[in-house]
Amino acid sequence: MLDMSTRTGFTEDHDLFRDAVRKFFARELIPHLDKHEEEGIVGRDLWRAAGEAGLLCPTVKPEYGGLGLDFGYNAVVGEELAYAGSSAGFGLQSDIVADYIEQYGSEEQKLKYLPAMVRGEIITAIAMTEPGTGSDLQAIRTTAKTEGGDYIIDGSKTYITNGQNADLTLVVARTDPAAGAKGISIILVDADTPGFARGRNLDKVGQHSADTSELFFNGVRVPKSNCLGQEGMGFGYLMSQLPQERLSIAFCTQASAQRAFDEAVAFTKDRKAFGKTVFDFQNTRFALAGLKSELQVGWAHVDWALARHIRGELTTEEASAAKLWHSELQGRVCDAALQLHGGAGYMNEYPIARLWRDARVTRIFGGTSEIMKEVVGRSL
Repeated sequence: MLDMSTRTGFTEDHDLFRDAVRKFFARELIPHLDKHEEEGIVGRDLWRAAGEAGLLCPTVKPEYGGLGLDFGYNAVVGEELAYAGSSAGFGLQSDIVADYIEQYGSEEQKLKYLPAMVRGEIITAIAMTEPGTGSDLQAIRTTAKTEGGDYIIDGSKTYITNGQNADLTLVVARTDPAAGAKGISIILVDADTPGFARGRNLDKVGQHSADTSELFFNGVRVPKSNCLGQEGMGFGYLMSQLPQERLSIAFCTQASAQRAFDEAVAFTKDRKAFGKTVFDFQNTRFALAGLKSELQVGWAHVDWALARHIRGELTTEEASAAKLWHSELQGRVCDAALQLHGGAGYMNEYPIARLWRDARVTRIFGGTSEIMKEVVGRSL
């Protein structure tokens, strides 16, 4: 399990919550990891159980069914989920979508969706990426044209996390094609709306238990009251939420890197070669020492960034730097840990294989490493 003895970002209440999260995952999640991987989706029964246990959307205010806690509780769930080796889409719901609805939604939208999201009865997705558009959100082509008091949505999205499970999708669409970034809005689309269709559950290199899908909108008609916040403000809303989204990726990748390291230490201390354990070779100890040093720095940085975010001080540039550094660290640690397993590391029966596969995409989603460098570079 994650060593909390030197952490500085959490209180005793956070620690008690973490203990409850660990017990829940040990009982409800970890025994079913292989099943989730094979089926390519996390069943709705786990979502409902997580909601009942208070693991979903802990920052949502009590008047909307939540616990009204600080973002540190989200971090606890995210770290423990990543350390367990699961790619369940809880973080998308709790760390991203819930905040969009609570901060920008109408009272009607909040009451309709948030309590059910907290309970795990409604699963959500946010549809930004399109087949020809990734990090450049200003280039999206999905449209939401006004017709009377409705929007008519046409377009397609891809690489959408929770896409197969989602009951509600926040669709990033162009409401004014001539207005550039100021013509982008976020529209709420329920899964049972005529014209909405899911494509296939995409066959990915890793993160197999995350249902990642294509979504299609063919003349989807929704009332204009389904616009999240103000029309034309979608791009601004997306930009304002980036620090939290990228911080979420940072602490999850750090926890995953720690798990990969712990697997490597355990394996090298057990595996024999030339009459002694692999750990007894100086090269192994030096490799592990280098990784441990980087992880130590990483945990200090995660706690620093988390504390700044809870105080409302974390900037987009700082969060982007965190996402860049921790996802790149995860890649280095997972690759080195697999190498230390030798041939066993390439076997799917060992956890390191899954950790290594799952790590590759974190340098892409949430903004590629190259985009993160561009964001930080522009602030210089």
